[in-house]
Amino acid sequence: MRDNSRGATRTPVKPMGRPKKSAPDSMGKQKSILGFFSKVAPPGANGSTSSSTIRHTPNPDQTETLKARSILVPTLASSSARTEHGATFPQPLRKDGHEDERHNWDRTALLEACGGGGDDDDEECEIENNNVDYDNRTPSGCLSLVVHGMEDIGVSDDGNTHQKEKKRKRQPEDSNPRKRSTVPSPSEDPDDQESQVMCQWRYDPNNVRPPQPAQPRPAILQPTSAASSTKGKDKAHNIKEPRGRSAWLANVMDMEKRTPDHPEYDKSTLFIPPHIWNNFTPFEKQYWTVKQKYWDTVVFFRKGKFYELLENDAILGHQLFDLRVTERINMPMVGFPVSSFDTWANQFLSKGYKVARVDELESALGMEMRVRDSAAAKKQKIIRRELGCVLTGGTLVEEAMLHDDMATYCAAIKESTIDDKPAFGIAFVDTATGQFYVSQFQDDADLTKFETFVVQTSPRELVLEKSRLSAKALRILKNNATPMTIWNHLKPGTDFWDADTTRLELDSGDYFVSDEGTIWPETLAKARDNDLLLSAFGALVHYLRTLKLERSLLSRGNFQLYNPIHRNGTLVLDGQTLINLEVFANSVNGGSEGTLFKLLNRCITPFGKRLFRQWVCHPLCNAQKINERLDAVDVLNADCDIREQFSAGMTKIADLERLISRIHAGSCKPNDFVRVLEGFEQIEYTTSLLRTSSGGSNGIIGRLLTSMPNLSEPLDYWKGAFDREKAREEGLFIPSRGIEDDFDRGSDNIDRIKRELQTLLTKQKSALRNRSIKFADIGKEVYQLEVPKAVKVPKDWRQISATASVKRYYFRELDGLIRELQEAEEIHLQVIRDITSSFYRRFDVDSETWLRSIHIVAQLDCLISLASLSSSLGEPRCRPRFVDEERSVVEFEELRYLCIPVDDFIPNDIKLGGDEAKINLLTGANAAGKSTILRMTCTAVIMAQIGCYVPAISARLTPIDRIMSRLGANDNIFAAQSTFFIELSETKKILAEATPRSLVILDELGRGTSSYDGLAVAQAVLHHIASHIGCVGFFATHYRSLTAEFDKHPEIRPRRMRVYVDDVHRRVTFLYKLEDGVAESSFGMHCAAMCGIPGEVVEKAEVAAQEWEHTSRLKESLEHAKAGCYIPLGVLSDVSNMLQDDGHGMTEHAVDVLLRAIEAF
Repeated sequence: MRDNSRGATRTPVKPMGRPKKSAPDSMGKQKSILGFFSKVAPPGANGSTSSSTIRHTPNPDQTETLKARSILVPTLASSSARTEHGATFPQPLRKDGHEDERHNWDRTALLEACGGGGDDDDEECEIENNNVDYDNRTPSGCLSLVVHGMEDIGVSDDGNTHQKEKKRKRQPEDSNPRKRSTVPSPSEDPDDQESQVMCQWRYDPNNVRPPQPAQPRPAILQPTSAASSTKGKDKAHNIKEPRGRSAWLANVMDMEKRTPDHPEYDKSTLFIPPHIWNNFTPFEKQYWTVKQKYWDTVVFFRKGKFYELLENDAILGHQLFDLRVTERINMPMVGFPVSSFDTWANQFLSKGYKVARVDELESALGMEMRVRDSAAAKKQKIIRRELGCVLTGGTLVEEAMLHDDMATYCAAIKESTIDDKPAFGIAFVDTATGQFYVSQFQDDADLTKFETFVVQTSPRELVLEKSRLSAKALRILKNNATPMTIWNHLKPGTDFWDADTTRLELDSGDYFVSDEGTIWPETLAKARDNDLLLSAFGALVHYLRTLKLERSLLSRGNFQLYNPIHRNGTLVLDGQTLINLEVFANSVNGGSEGTLFKLLNRCITPFGKRLFRQWVCHPLCNAQKINERLDAVDVLNADCDIREQFSAGMTKIADLERLISRIHAGSCKPNDFVRVLEGFEQIEYTTSLLRTSSGGSNGIIGRLLTSMPNLSEPLDYWKGAFDREKAREEGLFIPSRGIEDDFDRGSDNIDRIKRELQTLLTKQKSALRNRSIKFADIGKEVYQLEVPKAVKVPKDWRQISATASVKRYYFRELDGLIRELQEAEEIHLQVIRDITSSFYRRFDVDSETWLRSIHIVAQLDCLISLASLSSSLGEPRCRPRFVDEERSVVEFEELRYLCIPVDDFIPNDIKLGGDEAKINLLTGANAAGKSTILRMTCTAVIMAQIGCYVPAISARLTPIDRIMSRLGANDNIFAAQSTFFIELSETKKILAEATPRSLVILDELGRGTSSYDGLAVAQAVLHHIASHIGCVGFFATHYRSLTAEFDKHPEIRPRRMRVYVDDVHRRVTFLYKLEDGVAESSFGMHCAAMCGIPGEVVEKAEVAAQEWEHTSRLKESLEHAKAGCYIPLGVLSDVSNMLQDDGHGMTEHAVDVLLRAIEAF
């Protein structure tokens, strides 16, 4: 047989058509990919290849599976595979004639990569320059795969070439080969002109010599000889060496040439030697320009219809997700379709990685037009690409990537000291909505405010000043962080800006430009002199700048002051209380299941849910405002039409708060823009119905509806501005006639060209005398003139494709019109992009109106959520009654615990303060329900003060200003803090911060140390909160001697959990009922027996407890003392203080309690 391959001549690949019979006008020098699998080499010495190719035979251990451009394609396992075109791909065989599994390559992927099935805009066949020969011996000869350097694969329309014994006639040398259309297709990408390779199958029955060892390639960084330098440009690196990468990749350094073991090493950058940089191709330079600044980030690089991961990112994708790796320009590569970017970006983000996206700014046709029109652009004939954004887990903005409706925060923290007290500057942002929060505050030694901030916001990403955060603050962050929290440590000064640098950058950055110049937003302007706040905000701005987000977020000017603890007007829930009560995260796995917020939240809209979380963080403390909410709940439950109308209208509404932020940034999708318009139209319609249903009430609902801005005026413009159906389905803005003149002119021009094409078609039908001639679009080769085979066409027409019955042609006049149409459509596409930006800017003019309406709807949603929750509590339920009395009171009748969803929950009466003692001294057996009583009371107070009904027959209370808790037993090994140390730290905070209006719960204080020390601490603390602070609350304990010590105290009431005890079998039945009295025992031995501890061990333990437990002896001594004249130590201490300090150390409340205690004796 003869080999008709053409050597070095490049033929661009086109999609493979159906096989057909050979035709003289379609042969010539163009080669067939199908013929590669059936041709044999021409006879020659040792069966060598033609002189235009160089053959390399690797060692067996260097042989790798041939990978094509397409990935994740099922592999064919049969010895021969027949394609849909009728071609048979031979399966490589071993010497024994069986299939060689090493070379079970993906034939479908190979066919697609070579033009048979791909639809990539700018990809040609890219079986990269592996320089490999596959020699698979059979008894009759050798099947060789020769991979060469700088050639392409050409595909002809010739079909039946799978029969190896059939010879093909050599075409006459003067025959005119079919040339490729001169009409450029946007699918061609010039980026790969230096990276394309050629693949040939050659079968030589005369070549039976054994495989030759591969010649070692020269070291990459070694100087090359003059002879080798003429063969082509040296590659900057090669994945084959020395499994083996270049020194600058094998031993990485940052851009300052620091190695990873250097304390100042910057893992986000990479040093590339200048001589390596000079050897890069234009495509490589584009890639490494981005990658060297984002070395620790997974870079998705746009290439036509694909995003590609290259170099380390490709290897990472293979290791994490078992993705198949091929090569591009001697770099490992993994490719994804553009449509799957969100999916794979989320996969990497879920593993804690950052993701960068590099987008194309023009198409191949647009590049050609730019190069043609600009002399300077001809020097860089490559598609322009630019870093579009960098995604991290804490700064996601796209709705498709956000996993829930709650806010995700990225926070920057600056710590210092002011007057020897810790002080913090904090700035954090919800990038999805563009809402910034800033704060500066002094804290106590326990960093209460800072811990509260961390628990309330749960930041997903942290920006910290490197080596400047205190150990205590760092410990709080680590204790409340999740494994998915992203930590960023910035260098002080250069990356973590100081206050002066921040002021300078904000003034010169044109972030807050208006007609009157640069004017900072009001909130930020008031904080201009707060250095800590500005330093933290500067660090956040610098970090957002690296993510390409800062300008779109700052220009919104959406800033709000943040205070973790509002002391006036709200119920304070500090961080420790939020944790102990499991308000936002449970203690099992840190999730939201079973938490108070999840049970209370019945909001419908996403922005309503985010506002409701703030309501739970800061319940009201003003009785008037609480009653206003309760009145609204009563109105909504009395008239279900309002709730039903609101729910029906708002159920399917989009997250408008997030989407208008994307509109401001100019990155909203057209279909999402339609959803935004429809959402505001629904808001306008629903609020009009609510105004009618509410009847103009004067309550909070009426005020909200009255304050709703008029949306009809800004919405009127958008009703006919563009075709919503096309925007929703095709993702394009097609403005109505007369809205955009440039669009109208472009559309008219395109219509004119199409009419000329139809005129040309009519003309050719008449000229060729055939009415069946028509235009056909095959792939991206559009407007091919389809002519029956029997019709003779002019000789200067070029055949483009064919079937069994027709042939398709281009000719000069048609080429010109098609080219004109393509350029007109390219220009029109740019006009549409400009129109999109114009629409977004016009919509953003009314941003204040949109935001105000969203905030009002969110408040209505929260009120309706409270009403829905109140009506679903079951019976009994009641509206809490708030009283204004000097003496604090918390009373609930038959209160149930909402967080335990059981039908047979045993309710209990809670009475604290008022006519009763303020403190309940609670005793009882282990697991009898003491901790449940404590948490149930606190959650009922929170529900009442956010404006909700409570699950009880009646509820009467004065507004509580703070809930403080000491629950559970925890230690911190890494901070060298024992359980007892943490107990005392939390107790100290209670003693320092609690007021007579506070609700305090302490559970088993003192159990973290010896019984004697623990009892002493518990006794002193109980006396102080009951006699000196005067707060209401519970004190749960197993120290029964405390009940004897405070038996006559006027503000302490002994309570216990009722149980039934079976002493014979050592079993305890818990009745979960709260009653007056003192528990007989903690029944620890009974619980031990119930847990399966051996009986003899329990008996010995019981004897030892009776003989040695000093608390029992203390109780006995107290009983003996009471037989005479016994005065509790707390009373003696208070009397002593009055006598020594003339009463200056005693408050009026403490003196009153002391007098009543003395009177009780």
